[in-house]
Amino acid sequence: MRNLLRRLFKFLVYFALGSVAVVIVLRWVPPPGSMLMVERKVQSWFNGQPIDLQRDWRSWDEISGNLKVAVIAGEDQKFAEHHGFDLPAIEQALAHNGRGKSIRGASTISQQTAKNLFLWPGRSWLRKGLEAWFTLLLETFWPKQRILEAYLNSAEWDDGVFGAQAAARHHFGVDASRLSAQQAAQLAAVLPNPRQWSAARPSGYVRQRAAWIRQQMWQLGGPDYLERLR
Repeated sequence: MRNLLRRLFKFLVYFALGSVAVVIVLRWVPPPGSMLMVERKVQSWFNGQPIDLQRDWRSWDEISGNLKVAVIAGEDQKFAEHHGFDLPAIEQALAHNGRGKSIRGASTISQQTAKNLFLWPGRSWLRKGLEAWFTLLLETFWPKQRILEAYLNSAEWDDGVFGAQAAARHHFGVDASRLSAQQAAQLAAVLPNPRQWSAARPSGYVRQRAAWIRQQMWQLGGPDYLERLR
């Protein structure tokens, strides 16, 4: 038992040091891909439906400020203030889910970035624990701009369409730097279910959600809000 505990302790130390090193390197080096992309590719092998993964990394300055603010407005309006976790939102989600009517999430952009880049799908306690660990690492070693930049380059916006540049070209035929406020709002509106909802051909619900996001973008201060991420 003592040897087993010693080996477990060594494994945890090596894992902690290794994950810290990877996160520090990725602060400056664009991630070559994400675990979400790996998941989609593996799924295509099992279901026999080939998928062409689209992704073209774009730096912070090459992504429209409209999209940055739209995603914050739609996904995580306390992004500039929290340290990776929105505790009041988590409490509200737990209370809502406890009533058993539906499942409500409370993941921040930081948590979603950690999940997309490093983790497999699922809801186990192990995966949740690792998500918390990587979220803490991102918040410790990356500035907010880098977290949002990585999120915008790893989010899925249609089947196999990853990142802001691929999404902008796929849905609107423009570069990510040229997205209008309306186009950005429609992209942000489909993030909860990007494989079922279309930003280019929005349903009534998506149009309604995009209109709400446009209003929230204005209330946050538009692109001026991004100064708070410096």
